[in-house]
Amino acid sequence: MRIVIAPDKFKGSLSAPEVCRFLEKGLQRGTGGNLDVVRIPVADGGEGTLDAAVGSGFTRRTATVTGPTGQPVEADFAVRGHEAVIEMATASGLALVPRTSKGARPDAAAATTATSLGTGQLIRAALDAGCRRIVLGVGGSANTDGGAGLLQGLGARLLDSRNNELPPGGAALANLHSIDFTHFEPRLADTRFVLASDVDNPLLGAQGAAAVFGPQKGATPQDVGMLDAALARFVEVLAREIGFRAVKAAEAPGAGAAGGVGYAAIAVLAATRRPGIDVVLEFTELADRLAGADLVITGEGSLDEQSLLGKTPMGVARAAAAQGVPVVAVCGRTTLDHGQASAAGFDDVYALTALESDVNRCIAEAGPLLEQLGTQISAGLAANRPATASTKEDLRV
Repeated sequence: MRIVIAPDKFKGSLSAPEVCRFLEKGLQRGTGGNLDVVRIPVADGGEGTLDAAVGSGFTRRTATVTGPTGQPVEADFAVRGHEAVIEMATASGLALVPRTSKGARPDAAAATTATSLGTGQLIRAALDAGCRRIVLGVGGSANTDGGAGLLQGLGARLLDSRNNELPPGGAALANLHSIDFTHFEPRLADTRFVLASDVDNPLLGAQGAAAVFGPQKGATPQDVGMLDAALARFVEVLAREIGFRAVKAAEAPGAGAAGGVGYAAIAVLAATRRPGIDVVLEFTELADRLAGADLVITGEGSLDEQSLLGKTPMGVARAAAAQGVPVVAVCGRTTLDHGQASAAGFDDVYALTALESDVNRCIAEAGPLLEQLGTQISAGLAANRPATASTKEDLRV
């Protein structure tokens, strides 16, 4: 029997490859090791996208780049032939911003000064590796600089009225006078970019990068207003350099993604924005690898109403349904009732909370609990029916 395991991460507990490993261990234990298991870790374009690429045959590479607050960081990216996958958070992520203590809010100063410079440098590393198609997975960014830092990492110079280069961060864009593209990376001319993002926010205004995502990065209400005005200045100056497409790009869905990195990608790199899960399922070649499968197991940490809006499990379920392969979901917890789960395409849902009611213990012991769920699923396979520890209503928390 052939089983495909294609989950997202269990955030705060396990990466997607770890979820695959623990589930397979339980599955094989329950069947005496007689299953043909294919592991395909997946993601929705944000955190975990790099793991999904490596799990699909890409080779992990590492480059030393500038982190969001100016410190050097070792950032990974993935290469397969002439294609690269970049997970922006490895170079410019909020998790890289120092905090005074575990669980503390990000440094408020970083909200206005954090840069996406390292992401531009990571793109350059991918170009050095011979890549000419680059998937840019955005999410978890620390910056609100409109992607100005990304452009600097690719050779652009952002100058004030005295021809001095601007300091990093979104706030500094208020003093932007001109952008010098003289030494902009020439290899970009024959490079195609895909912006993997589910965010459809524009760059500016009440639904823009600063207003919606700035507070998550430590920005105060005053900071939000200042950053939005600075980003508007960035658009104005960029339009003088590259034309009206800079203005049009600011209104494009996804321009506000990753603190406005989506804007720079669309306006300057001519990136095509696509839903993250679609991009990941494409480069993992999930549809082809489902051929001949008897069951697909997908999931994520919390399977809820948000999951139904295009998160990883839904993408996997759609791909499986297209080939008539049954799907079960595993998760830490679920708020979906029987009807919602069924309508989403899941034949069954297995939650860790059905085994352990204490959510904190579920987080701490996710691996062993997933093994138990794997064993339960294999018992159902042996009986040629979906197995469940309890009714789906009992799985609700």
